[in-house]
Amino acid sequence: MLAAALVLLLVVLLSLAFGARPLSLGEAWSGLVDSGSADYTVVHEMRLPRTLLGLLAGAALGLAGGVMQALTRNPLADPGLLGINAGAAAAVVTAISFFGVAGYTGYIGFAFLGAAAVSVLVYAVGGGRGATPARLALAGTALNAALISYVSAVQLLDTASLDRMRFWMVGSLARAQDSTVLQALPFIAVGTLLALALARPLNALALGDDAARALGSRPGRTRAAAIVAITLLCGAATAACGPIVFVGLMVPHMVRALTGPDQRWLLPYCAVLAPVLLLGADVLGRILGRPSELQVGIVTVVLGGPFFLYFVRRRRVAHA
Repeated sequence: MLAAALVLLLVVLLSLAFGARPLSLGEAWSGLVDSGSADYTVVHEMRLPRTLLGLLAGAALGLAGGVMQALTRNPLADPGLLGINAGAAAAVVTAISFFGVAGYTGYIGFAFLGAAAVSVLVYAVGGGRGATPARLALAGTALNAALISYVSAVQLLDTASLDRMRFWMVGSLARAQDSTVLQALPFIAVGTLLALALARPLNALALGDDAARALGSRPGRTRAAAIVAITLLCGAATAACGPIVFVGLMVPHMVRALTGPDQRWLLPYCAVLAPVLLLGADVLGRILGRPSELQVGIVTVVLGGPFFLYFVRRRRVAHA
């Protein structure tokens, strides 16, 4: 954990250093802590909000992915599997196109409304208290496909809002502001605490419903609480950054190689290492896209696609 924290600190410094005007790590640190530094304004007004939002969104997506994989007992699950991200995205795109909503303050209410509606619908279609991992996954996949089609249709029909929606839909940290961070923080904090509190019940749930009940756990309540945590984490992150994919898929697998399947260790490590991946992808996008930048959502897709294919192929070989 100490090594993970040090890597996270290094990535934070790189995020503060790289931009339109590159800074050395020493200059980035000086601009962060010394109000008299020539780089203080650049670091605090332009790069620090972006970095803090990357920390929050990365932790949220990593935790949501870990909880999702434990909940569905599906190692290929990520926060998009149950349609949570797609529900938030569909609601925000509706707000932009039909109600003229702009900015995080307007997005977040619609994002939570969409995420919560899809969560309840998936839980109900999946069987309610008797929901099984397979039913939840099938219901979420069907809703996810339908919502993505809806988002695409709205984008094609509303040319006036297409550019703004397209920028938001690709996933980006570029428009982060202090207000965005402050508004996202309470929702992600509550979701984080709830996810970490579910570590023991999720361990019991991994043994099967009957074994979980024998250990004093309540599978239905655990699944409902897990969906609430995923909704809070994904809703806040999606409203702030757009639907960023693959972070919730890749990080739990990398962490599981270090910690094993115990959620009491896996979830805290996901909260630390997922921001490393997200901020690292953001820094890489700034370097590769100079003098402009590649949005972080594009970079995570480029990194996550080969990882996903490799993992699927490895599982097929193992099963064979």
